[in-house]
Amino acid sequence: MDAVQQEATARARELQRSWYGEPLGALFRRLIDDLGLNQARLAAVLGLSAPMLSQLMSGQRAKIGNPAVVQRVQALQDLAGQVADGSVSAGEATDRMDEIKKTQGGSVLSNSGQTTTGSGAPTVKRVVREIQSLLRSVSAAGDIIDAANSLAPSHPELAEFLRVYGAGRTADAVAHYEAHQN
Repeated sequence: MDAVQQEATARARELQRSWYGEPLGALFRRLIDDLGLNQARLAAVLGLSAPMLSQLMSGQRAKIGNPAVVQRVQALQDLAGQVADGSVSAGEATDRMDEIKKTQGGSVLSNSGQTTTGSGAPTVKRVVREIQSLLRSVSAAGDIIDAANSLAPSHPELAEFLRVYGAGRTADAVAHYEAHQN
């Protein structure tokens, strides 16, 4: 790989970190390990071609263009957490992956089952990820920061919201969300 390609790959991975919280290669490898998948099965569940998944993992491509795929990634992250904490068995995980594969996108908050706690309420992290997904599907982090900077003098709270949810880390957005409830 020449210097230009290395620089482009590093830039793509940095963009992925700002958009998705980490480079997609690391995120996808963790899902593969946690859910016992191979790359072809992960690509199929997400609704991506195997070459596209490979390009995203290697940093040849930075952004997932389809918001429904971003939502499937988030659903798989949630599922991996449930498998890790023992609340979902491997067999149930396989069934859930088939359900995730069939989802067409839209608001994950209106889906049932996988997005809620035992009480039926959406989890805070899930709500935050939905907001992040929506913002990041319409604009890159740098553009969101530019918009926030433009709004800051007249609408500082809205600017903060854009910065935290549009370009920040999920943990920071969860803290912001919890601080602004009621």
